[in-house]
Amino acid sequence: MRNLTKYIAAAMMMGVASGVSAQALNSGYFLDGYLFKHQLNPALESDKSYFSIPVLGNLSFGTMGNVGLANFIYPTADNKLTTFMNSSVSADDFLGGLKKNNRLSLNLNTSIISMGFRGFGGFNTLDIGLRSTTSMYMPKDFFEFMKVGQSGSNTVYDLGSMGFSTSNYVEVAFGHSRNITDKLRVGAKFKVLLGGLYANMNLSNTHITLSEDIWEVQANGEMNVAMAGLNIPTKEESGAEYAENEGTLVDFDNIEMDTPGLSGFGLAFDFGATYEVIDNLTVSAAIKDLGFMNWGNNTYASTNNESWTFEGFQNISIDDDSENSLDNQIDGLTDDFEDYANLHRRSTGGKLNRALAATLNIGAEYALPMYDKLSFGFLSSTRINGGYSWSEGRFSANISPLSWLEAGINYGITSYGSTMGWVVNFHPRVLSLFVGMDYLVGKVSKQYIPLNNMNMNLNLGLNITF
Repeated sequence: MRNLTKYIAAAMMMGVASGVSAQALNSGYFLDGYLFKHQLNPALESDKSYFSIPVLGNLSFGTMGNVGLANFIYPTADNKLTTFMNSSVSADDFLGGLKKNNRLSLNLNTSIISMGFRGFGGFNTLDIGLRSTTSMYMPKDFFEFMKVGQSGSNTVYDLGSMGFSTSNYVEVAFGHSRNITDKLRVGAKFKVLLGGLYANMNLSNTHITLSEDIWEVQANGEMNVAMAGLNIPTKEESGAEYAENEGTLVDFDNIEMDTPGLSGFGLAFDFGATYEVIDNLTVSAAIKDLGFMNWGNNTYASTNNESWTFEGFQNISIDDDSENSLDNQIDGLTDDFEDYANLHRRSTGGKLNRALAATLNIGAEYALPMYDKLSFGFLSSTRINGGYSWSEGRFSANISPLSWLEAGINYGITSYGSTMGWVVNFHPRVLSLFVGMDYLVGKVSKQYIPLNNMNMNLNLGLNITF
């Protein structure tokens, strides 16, 4: 499984390899001079035309989650790091920091080229970028099973569901917005999608029975992985050792990668509108990414309709020594999870159609009549993606004291917890420079990974305006 993880991570981070990843900044939704708000609502236009400086136009990195690195990685007495499975970490301390459902989401939109200009009776945009949407959720009871295991002569865990999903593709988007009346403005985008990698794994209705004689797992699970050039063999095909009736098990350790290529094709649309209800009060709404991807070279695997035995997460709770580094512990976790998932390959090289994860944005902004350079806004964002769905509501105060300077602060309540955000936008003639965060970063590790929860991002960009 570590090999599959490597290929998934490589595809997800293609846009980060050069130090670039980007997504629209929710904190900039109500700023007139923020150039990329059309990525949040295609009816919104910036006050200037622009073209992005390649790589530098819209840089971002961000994650969302209700848990952090400190929930799973712990320091040892000799200043090394170990996983939560280490015997030095008490079960109460570890489980006490988890949520009932532990969630993590990473969403990137790398703008390779972006431009906006007036013409054809409205405002037009062109975007070419890399899109990556990755999510996972795991119940607290699963980690209790990993850490505590059998606690009596007969222990039963009812885990419900858990899952992981990633979708990665290049997007070419054409947008147009225009005024219908003095108060109503509408916009739309047409998107052509070129697929890179899709992977999805889910386990549902999971029951684990631990007795003195046998550990037994019952679950309905399936996996789809679509990527050109990726070969996922069975244990029988790879020549690996396997027990009776296990020849069709997916052999994650012997995955091979040939020359990658186009893995899928899709189409999508964004629709949006703004309406001035009364003087100084404007409401807006948009639905993004209504569309589909048709993936090729798909490998499908699933569990058998029967229970199976599992020996448990056994070889990763040893106290740290030179042979049990953090990397080795994590490798052990992934190998044991491969046995736990028990996925048998059913087909390979097939087709797979999947809807995109759509996003609904609804906003309202009120500018003070006595000082219209100051406004207050509310933005609701909802990602519609099955078990990976999330939502947030964000209250903001925005000010534009000078024609070339504007800023905003906001407070958000999300599926991953509460957060503060901010943005500053300098846009004198010719240049536009913005920097902002939707999620203020708390305590981080030496590698700048959030320790207490995974809510973090940083957006900045330098563009040419005209």
